[in-house]
Amino acid sequence: MSNTASNPPAPPTAAAPARARNRRSGTQLSPEMIIEASLRIAARGSADAFTVRRLGEELGADPTAVYRHFRDKDELLLEVADRTLGEVLDSIPEGLVWQDRIRALADGSLAVALKYPAVASAMASRTTRRANEFRVVELILGAVAEAGLTGAEAAVHYRMVGDSLLALVGQRAAYLLFAPEARAADEAAWSREYRSVDPEAFPQITAVAGELAQVTQDGVYRVRVEALITAIERRAAELAVLPARDESAQHR
Repeated sequence: MSNTASNPPAPPTAAAPARARNRRSGTQLSPEMIIEASLRIAARGSADAFTVRRLGEELGADPTAVYRHFRDKDELLLEVADRTLGEVLDSIPEGLVWQDRIRALADGSLAVALKYPAVASAMASRTTRRANEFRVVELILGAVAEAGLTGAEAAVHYRMVGDSLLALVGQRAAYLLFAPEARAADEAAWSREYRSVDPEAFPQITAVAGELAQVTQDGVYRVRVEALITAIERRAAELAVLPARDESAQHR
């Protein structure tokens, strides 16, 4: 039986160590190293960028060391996702009019999503609640304000743009995580199965079968982004004429 009176516990240290030592290589892990490792795995098209086993292999470290810096895998995902938003923002030039800022945001979002598909697909319906996400929100709100929308109109149209881009790039990113043979079968369907449907049963498909085969994912994405911009422009124009209509009605 131990004598606690004669063997008191060691005094506590002033602060816990900020880093975990990599027991395999002798180096020390940091949150930054773990985030960078997750990004490297995600950039290779892997769907397991946030498993501690895969991170341990990438870092050459005990997988449990990740939990010394991040509460769980979800916290790591949010940190990594916010880092990718920083890459999107860095791609947007200064001095653009509001329509071109949204286009640049859309282009950058797609490029980064395709670079890190596991991140974008996981974040299609999430929010990071971190600095770079706030910057993206500020950018979109500034664009819709420049278009002439304020208050509730600005809020709902910001959500329209933000949620739409998340969904669109998340869809493209998730597709990249499917097996190559599954993607090849889907892509061939437009020039194979859709061109061989019964023309009497599906006359509309038959009429544009050739055109359907020529549609690209990038082309569809551009049309969707332009539709978002058009919706903002149309609503701003509608609101601009309302005061004139109200004043005219008052003088009748």
